[in-house]
Amino acid sequence: MKNSLNIIVVAIMMISIVSCKKDSKPNYQYMPNMYAPIGYETYGQYEVFPGGQEAMLPVEGSIPRGWMPYDFKNAPEGYQMAKDSLKNPIRYTKENEEEGKSLYDIYCAICHGAKGDGKGTLVKREKILGVPSYDDAGRAITEGSIYHVMYYGINSMGSYASQTSEHERWQIVQYVQKLKADLEGKPVRIDTDVVAPKIVETAEQSTEEQQDNAH
Repeated sequence: MKNSLNIIVVAIMMISIVSCKKDSKPNYQYMPNMYAPIGYETYGQYEVFPGGQEAMLPVEGSIPRGWMPYDFKNAPEGYQMAKDSLKNPIRYTKENEEEGKSLYDIYCAICHGAKGDGKGTLVKREKILGVPSYDDAGRAITEGSIYHVMYYGINSMGSYASQTSEHERWQIVQYVQKLKADLEGKPVRIDTDVVAPKIVETAEQSTEEQQDNAH
């Protein structure tokens, strides 16, 4: 009897809900928050914003997250300044070298060659000409000049600033330096110096050690 009563109550509720539907009018919204957004719509018009537009210019001097300004100009003097003074800020580790190789194979090897000798696939097929080797004495590339060229591009080579992050470009720089050293028969740079972690002793630890030594 009790189950039958529950079934009848549920049936009445279902019929009541369905009977509220009317094609000529909007239906009831039982959960309006699912339909009406709480936040502001992108590019929406709202009086609370200056000019009535949600899309506003960023604060003067602000920069996008994950992006840092590059202070060297896209000009011969900027290239020379970067070549002479810009240094790779990341450590030359095997891990960074391997990451740099993976990125180099994606973006650079097709023109510069797997060995950095300027004999990439496109060069061999004569689709592009005049790609110099990394050990070209006339160019004498440096960490700074490699990064600068990747950032802005040069001659027929375009910029890779949009395809790679700052850290990734520096990893490629390390690998290019590695290829250059191989071509010149010089040792490859790997930073092996590791700073030992500083151990901070608490007063309790020091007391315990003194008691152990006394025993």
